Amino acid sequence: MSTTNRTHGKTHKAATASPSAAKSSAVRHSAREAALDVLVRVEENQAYSNLLLNQVLQKHALPRADAGLATELVYGTIGRKNTIDFFLERFVSKGLAKLEPWVRCLLRLSFYQLYYLDRIPDHAVVSEAVNIAKRRGHQGISGMVNGVLRAVLRSKAELALPAALGDVKRIALGHSHPEWLVRRWIRQLGAELTEQICAANNVPPHVSIRANARRLSRAELLRQLEAADIRAEASLLAPAGVLVHGAGNMALVPGFGHGDFSIQDESSMLVAEALDPRPGMTVLDCCAAPGGKTAHIAEKMGDTGKIWACDLHEHKRKLIDDQAERLGLSSIETLVMDATELDRHFAPASFDRILLDAPCSGFGVIRRKPDLKWAKQEAEIAAIAATQHAILERVHRLLKPGGVLVYSTCTIEHEENAGMIERFLADHPEFELAPLPAEAFGAVDPAAVQAGMVQILPQQFHSDGFFIARLRKREASS
Repeated sequence: MSTTNRTHGKTHKAATASPSAAKSSAVRHSAREAALDVLVRVEENQAYSNLLLNQVLQKHALPRADAGLATELVYGTIGRKNTIDFFLERFVSKGLAKLEPWVRCLLRLSFYQLYYLDRIPDHAVVSEAVNIAKRRGHQGISGMVNGVLRAVLRSKAELALPAALGDVKRIALGHSHPEWLVRRWIRQLGAELTEQICAANNVPPHVSIRANARRLSRAELLRQLEAADIRAEASLLAPAGVLVHGAGNMALVPGFGHGDFSIQDESSMLVAEALDPRPGMTVLDCCAAPGGKTAHIAEKMGDTGKIWACDLHEHKRKLIDDQAERLGLSSIETLVMDATELDRHFAPASFDRILLDAPCSGFGVIRRKPDLKWAKQEAEIAAIAATQHAILERVHRLLKPGGVLVYSTCTIEHEENAGMIERFLADHPEFELAPLPAEAFGAVDPAAVQAGMVQILPQQFHSDGFFIARLRKREASS
């Protein structure tokens, strides 16, 4: 969320992979063409890969296996970009930077398959790349692509990173992260933990869903999925969470449309658990879109009381409303407003619970959005932290004495997380950290749960990196 382009006072009531090597070349081509379309647009327009991929897959209407291949090629190529470029550079005589973006992306896409995947025959990778180059370019380009990829094949067994690299370069190249980010994490967390995080960021994420407790329990949802021949298991991290395996897009499963479950990461599910809202309460969700946490709060409240779900952008309000309508929730009211202006719209001490799921650098969700690590710059972190602090400084006034404010982010940055809370508590002695609900955080370090502040790293549970702090406003002294 930004603190600019403010829109005031608009309210709205919510309504109650991969194929086998035997696949035909035409099928392989469609998956690779779709992947290339996404990669080029990310390269040229700095577009979000996850949003673009969804659009392109819908446009091409690929079968599930081919959509899976296209997805792996997009995320894998972007995720390994600087390592791929490091190796490719020696094979391109004029340098990668001088190539047209689509040619550069085609070479990266093909190198990823040759170097990182072992189930697609090398000759198929080269052949398809040359055919794509012929269709999109001319004979000179297709010849160059063919020559580069065949040179890669001849040298593939010898491709290795230099042995004498320091920790920063070794981790940055070995696990494809920007050097500035690796250097920063090493300062904060040490080299060993940094390497574990970077490695985890290159592993595809779990598919996880959250049972809608108003309709069925997690155990009932598991039985429902089993009856539909969908492999699933209970999450070890989130009490309402279910991990799903090999089922494709869960939004196409009938239970989703019926409101039986929502698609949400396991770490994200813990935020509503930390808030621990009760039926009949008045709750403020400051930065609510797309509404997954808002809906979870409403479900935990039995859809009684009222939840104000706010976001800066008008177009995002529909995302929240759609969630509420699909899940049959009538307690959610949406508001389009800058979060730093909420204290002008609501009276002081209006809310029993406040959730500030703050805008952040997003470094906990790199495995879902690999382009994020290349798009962000270190200077942006301080500006993001300033926005977080500005929102926190305004919305805390709206909490009743004895109430709970949960601050959360999907990053692992100290300045945005524990550092932000330490700064806030130093300035506001009327607030204190409160223990997180032990029954909902049983998989997490008990000391951190008792202290009221938890940092989940991406390699711990194979979930998103997430920070959650639970703050209680002290009762006024008599």
